[in-house]
Amino acid sequence: MALAFPAAGGGRTPQPVIERAAPGTQCVEPPAVMRRTHMDLLRHQRDETVHGGIRGSKYSLKDCIDCHASRSTMSVSQGETNFCVSCHSYAAVKIDCFECHSSRPRSVARQGAPK
Repeated sequence: MALAFPAAGGGRTPQPVIERAAPGTQCVEPPAVMRRTHMDLLRHQRDETVHGGIRGSKYSLKDCIDCHASRSTMSVSQGETNFCVSCHSYAAVKIDCFECHSSRPRSVARQGAPK
């Protein structure tokens, strides 16, 4: 199911359309915190993993993808309403995570589905 946020009056840009996370899941932080700081949390986790060898943190990109992948595309970045693309397009911010990382949940990636 996608959430649509219609444009406010006066010709404002419509808000992104965002598909919901997997039913029955709870994000690691409240939505307002994730909207504002997810890039910092992921960057910190990346540094901990790459430089310190620490894995399995609360802010794992794989865990985000497992919950937020679209049920139709099985990805967070393949369609315009997919979780990452919808907001990044709205904010005109390039997503470079998926140049190296899979945009599909671990269960799909293990089955050999294309990126």
